[in-house]
Amino acid sequence: MKVSLFITCVVDQFFPRVGEALVEVLTRLGVEVVFNPAQTCCGQPAFNTGYRTEAREVAARMLELFEGELTRADYVVAPSGSCVAMVRKFYPEVFADEPPQRERAERVGARVYELSEFLVNVLGVEDVNASFKERVTYHDSCHLLRELGVSSEPRRLIAAVGQAEFVEMDRTDACCGFGGTFSVRFPELSAAIAEEKATSIERSRAGAVVACDSSCLMQIAGLLARRGSDVRCLHIAELLASGAAAEGRGAR
Repeated sequence: MKVSLFITCVVDQFFPRVGEALVEVLTRLGVEVVFNPAQTCCGQPAFNTGYRTEAREVAARMLELFEGELTRADYVVAPSGSCVAMVRKFYPEVFADEPPQRERAERVGARVYELSEFLVNVLGVEDVNASFKERVTYHDSCHLLRELGVSSEPRRLIAAVGQAEFVEMDRTDACCGFGGTFSVRFPELSAAIAEEKATSIERSRAGAVVACDSSCLMQIAGLLARRGSDVRCLHIAELLASGAAAEGRGAR
């Protein structure tokens, strides 16, 4: 099987290790990963902020690129439920008044997957031979849970990680407060929501919190650091790339 990597802006600019970890996990499972460096933003920040014309222009470019990628790959996979939701759920809305483009968006979107749902629902894999000796909790990212309906898949992957103790935090589905430009436009409200999330994480007594979106983890990590917390923030790709695979290449 071959997949094309949709790297996303946040991973590309701030968390390249997440993209590397995704490739490591898929390669370990025998999946060939290709990458098109011509990709840009999916248009979600503009779309969520109300700049629909600008979002449509960006979405049209990415839709063209994804369509081309799917001539050489079976699927497009991304380390972000948020960006996948934009493509799969909101591109049809972006092109609502352009039936040919809308149909194109629906056709392409059906083959765009977030990492955890791809592993569990497409590859049929839960145990990726990872190992992580720590107590771990999980944060449900809003778009991944509410728009894509992905909940059990990341939990099944985490539960299968060797030596890890998986515990649920209370209010796991509560927002972290990031919301893209929301955190910039309403910083006080964003920080208050993040405080509640950090409290839930600390109550779980986990040594690490895992999520499927780097944007959520960036928000959570910043707040935990300001509270002086030792809790680590890990993208699920980083967790799944840990342990057995890390020992083979030298732990980082």
